[in-house]
Amino acid sequence: MSIFRTIVMFIYLFGYMIVHYGVLRRAERALAAGDMQLVEELVNKHIPHWSRGILKVTGVSLSVEGLENIPKDTACVFVGNHRSYYDIPLLLASLDKPHGILAKEELEKIVDKFEKQGLDVTLITGKDYNVFGLVGDTTKIDERDVLANPWIDNVTRVSAPYKRANRLFHPADSVIDCGGVKIGGKEKIAVMAGPCSIEGAEQALRIAQGVKAGGATLFRGGAYKPRTSPYSFQGLETEGILDMVKAREATGMPIVSELMSEDRIPEFEEYVDVVQIGARNMQNFQLLKAVGKMHKPVLLKRGLCNTIEEWIMSAEYIMAGGNEQVILCERGIRTFEKYTRNTLDLSAVPIIHEKTHLPIIVDPSHATGKANLVEPMMIAAVAAGADGLEVEVHYDPQHAWSDGAQCLTPDSFAQAMAKCRQVAWAIGRDM
Repeated sequence: MSIFRTIVMFIYLFGYMIVHYGVLRRAERALAAGDMQLVEELVNKHIPHWSRGILKVTGVSLSVEGLENIPKDTACVFVGNHRSYYDIPLLLASLDKPHGILAKEELEKIVDKFEKQGLDVTLITGKDYNVFGLVGDTTKIDERDVLANPWIDNVTRVSAPYKRANRLFHPADSVIDCGGVKIGGKEKIAVMAGPCSIEGAEQALRIAQGVKAGGATLFRGGAYKPRTSPYSFQGLETEGILDMVKAREATGMPIVSELMSEDRIPEFEEYVDVVQIGARNMQNFQLLKAVGKMHKPVLLKRGLCNTIEEWIMSAEYIMAGGNEQVILCERGIRTFEKYTRNTLDLSAVPIIHEKTHLPIIVDPSHATGKANLVEPMMIAAVAAGADGLEVEVHYDPQHAWSDGAQCLTPDSFAQAMAKCRQVAWAIGRDM
């Protein structure tokens, strides 16, 4: 705000008080006499006018939406989540009657009190309320003292180390918008399908068209390939990403691809709709921190030998950085079993839904490593309540440049999808 507008604002504030001194005194006398009806009339008349005046002289333009959602006959508290002194005049100018307002100062007092007790405080701002996540020795906290604060509604002790992903702090299912395809909650079960590796523009387009015809909603493909052997095909890199972009232009399907390193983040921000973090990078915390600053949905795969809690904590890293668009992906864990590549832990699906608000999808291709097992595991994943699937598809699996043994053909993919739709219908989901 310019110096001129600042001077005008102060002139307005003091001038209003001088001009309306009689009104203020009248309100004080009415309050002392217990005439609340008169007090309410005076407040309703002058406070919104005073607030709109502040906005006008400071050059603020105000647009209000959602007034119809305010309860008419019950008490209502508005919480100013923006840390600005403008919160109060903005709210007062927007409302047709006085309301209780919790602004910046009260939030800071609550945070300061906890920090003075040696606790780390994470403020999680919700649509309807704010959550203060406390990390540290909370045994010293007396719940009765906390509840004595009129601005605090409830205290819940959480043993889990994750906060932002925790369903206790976010009861509603998160729904992630992936380039127009929504994943999570009661949305349609999403299906990401495509080759393990992009082998060229023609191959990418052909497979993208095939999986779309079979019912896929997103096109997945690897341009940067993490391989056990340094001599194996490592992907087409930027060329592969651009080949996927061409397939997206032709089919309209958002694209999913794996990010391997921080230096490729600008490329993925520009071209990729969903950023996949592979199993090997699940605990690459520097990469997770960097991805937490991105503005794209993140598909986080479970590590080969990681517990569910460790997996959720990796999601917490991303969310703590500011990016809360996280989708979890179960792709099998390493056990003593040798028949399959990994052991698909389908119990993770209901556990994730119970413990977190994040969507979870299942990758039966990497879990089993065998094409003949992919279809039954797709069906099982849908039955378990997965919010989506990630399936590898190639029109010529025998000659695929990587992981051909686990790839379905477009025809077999379509057949598997038909069976999955029947199961989805049986459990009340659409696909």
